[in-house]
Amino acid sequence: MRKAVYPGTFDPFTLGHLDIVERAAKLFDELIIAVAEPRHKTPLLPLEVRVDLISESVGHLPNVTVKGFCKLLVEFAREEKTNIIIRGIRAVSDYEYEMKMAWMNKKLYGDLETVFLLSSEKYAYLSSSFVKEIFHLGGDVSDFLPQPVARYLKDMVRGKGEG
Repeated sequence: MRKAVYPGTFDPFTLGHLDIVERAAKLFDELIIAVAEPRHKTPLLPLEVRVDLISESVGHLPNVTVKGFCKLLVEFAREEKTNIIIRGIRAVSDYEYEMKMAWMNKKLYGDLETVFLLSSEKYAYLSSSFVKEIFHLGGDVSDFLPQPVARYLKDMVRGKGEG
């Protein structure tokens, strides 16, 4: 049985992330979306909320589970008894960064392999950072997010307006 981990902060989880998940789920018997707690920045959404929203967004994929973590990715992968990491690549600039991260992870866990999936062309421009910026400036981000995430962010805005 082939099991892989797709790690990220997913803050927020976008349609680009969902596309990578749906494609990776076809390649592996089991896929774990590993939702990281960022250590050096304050996330838009708390870890538990991100895990719940991603779980709802991937509910149609029976071989996908979602787990939060706050440790080295290599330790998470060892605990999950896998040596395969999935990473999405949008551009050459992503590749350079991801390649260095893959080498570092390989140095920490020699059996670890990183599988790169190119983003679909229609999501090549999309990033959580862009979505957060648009959201913070009051723009509509619903076209960039799975329904559960878009709904949650709309409710966040409504909640601010009522207080």
